[in-house]
Amino acid sequence: MSTQTEQPAPSAPEAPATLKRALGTPLLYFFILGDVLGAGVYVLIGQVAAKSGGAVWVPLAVALGLALLTAASYAELATKYARAGGASYYATLAYGPFVGFFTGFCMLAAGIVSVAALARGFGGTYLTAFVHLPVALVAVLFLAALALLNARGISESTRANVVATVIETSGLLLVIGLGVWLVVRGDGDPGRLVQLGTPEHGPVAAALSGAVLAYYSFVGFETSVNVAEETRNPRRAYPRALFGALGTAGLIYAAVGAAASAAVPTGVLAGSDGPLLEVVRAAGAVPEWLFSAIALVAVANGALLTGIMCSRLAFGMARERLLPAFLTRVLPQRRTPWAAIAATTALSLVLALTGDIETLAATLVLLLLVVFFTVNTAVLVLRRRDHSGNPDHFRAPALIPVLGALSCVLLATQVDAAVWLRGLVLLAVGAALGLVSTVVSRRKRTEAEAAASETAGASKTAGASAVPGVPETATQPRDTGTALD
Repeated sequence: MSTQTEQPAPSAPEAPATLKRALGTPLLYFFILGDVLGAGVYVLIGQVAAKSGGAVWVPLAVALGLALLTAASYAELATKYARAGGASYYATLAYGPFVGFFTGFCMLAAGIVSVAALARGFGGTYLTAFVHLPVALVAVLFLAALALLNARGISESTRANVVATVIETSGLLLVIGLGVWLVVRGDGDPGRLVQLGTPEHGPVAAALSGAVLAYYSFVGFETSVNVAEETRNPRRAYPRALFGALGTAGLIYAAVGAAASAAVPTGVLAGSDGPLLEVVRAAGAVPEWLFSAIALVAVANGALLTGIMCSRLAFGMARERLLPAFLTRVLPQRRTPWAAIAATTALSLVLALTGDIETLAATLVLLLLVVFFTVNTAVLVLRRRDHSGNPDHFRAPALIPVLGALSCVLLATQVDAAVWLRGLVLLAVGAALGLVSTVVSRRKRTEAEAAASETAGASKTAGASAVPGVPETATQPRDTGTALD
């Protein structure tokens, strides 16, 4: 008989990689709160005081209001499109792959730079209270430990974040308590709380100038949209966790600012690299090493949460074919994006070993303002396209995204020219890579459509070649294969 080569059955298309839904509202709340209550508040109060005067709480309140505008846009999009990828995914839906890649690049670059800066910060002044080690060695060990915790699973990472958030929040509450105690015992001056303005700036200009710095203290909420896919019932959990965390952070920041300003002269706060440590020193009741330990926890927690964001964002962008496909690989059992974690950690390590904190942090706010502007305008674009009438998601009032976009423009006008120069270089790199990614994606799509068209045409031709009334085998060539016994 003749041999027939058996054709293998076509394999089913591989299902897209998905992430495990492990987060509820409490864990998500602590995730956002821990990211917002990062290392910034431990160093920024003094700089805000230098810009605004003793009424530090005013620019903090203004910054919270501006942050809530953009947060509302994030809440709408995260509950409407609960997928890893965050701002990049929203921009792709609204404006196409080029803007999607560009937005994701800005977000990813900001996150990687932030982790690198925090890695160097961890090996700085606060750590020297316990041990003296080379900053480069600390950065390597620090980032390796964060990557392993990130890869172990988001439940484990966010549970560690709950503990860290409690510790760093306790440190801020300690500062509030010590500030009140200093005022009660007569060593403070509550009158400084209404001193808004400096010799260079009047009250309004001082509040706005201080708000630009204070805005950085609230940055971090945007990272949470990248874990919306890992959240149970995100349409209900996400808005509650987001606004609850920002509200909590705002109250804590305002109280910390008021306590520090009332307890310590404005000039002392403005001239200190560790302004909250000045409150501890003035009170004299708490060991300085204890507060240094709390600050280290705050730095580590901020780096962990930003690292989670970076890896999930890279995973989401790769799944949308905006980054190489290997970044979608996940661990079989834990379903965590190990390839994205390894890649983003490696980039952060390179930056940590080759840069300094000031250089790494200089363009962070500018990059995020570009992202926030895109997100706010994307809400408006996607609303016009959505005619389904599906109300099953959070919806911000119509004016909020407009105000959010305008607030980004306002803050961008306050960025120094030197920062703009460095930022424009990064933005140009992102734009160039976005063009390349768009061209490659378009070419692959065209090739895929052509292949599908050829396959469909071949099938029609084969069907038309059959002779009516004659068995199909009669129209086929005779098999000339080797006969086997």
